[in-house]
Amino acid sequence: MIYSLDKINEMAEGDEDFINSVISVFLEEVPQDLEDLEKAIENGDYENVYKLAHKIKPNVDLLGMEQSRVIALNIETLGKNPDNKEEIEKKFPLLKKDIHQVISELKNDFSF
Repeated sequence: MIYSLDKINEMAEGDEDFINSVISVFLEEVPQDLEDLEKAIENGDYENVYKLAHKIKPNVDLLGMEQSRVIALNIETLGKNPDNKEEIEKKFPLLKKDIHQVISELKNDFSF
């Protein structure tokens, strides 16, 4: 398991509906953001690379996905400069793999 509910549980203070809502939003938004990020990288749209990595970062952070948060932060920072295309292309598959794994785990663990 590469996610943790510690941060969400702390915020929720036992509110199961809140926890389910956060997970539901993650499952709805992050796959689309990830797909859009992949397209932005392919198209060399660095403004959107920056914006989408910035948008993904707090979502993975909320689920305690520290490695994914660091990768998203790196892509966000690298996205400020088109010269970093090769470095972004190396990091993105790691982010994609982790997020897809967590999506699968969340769907299993929460019956979404």
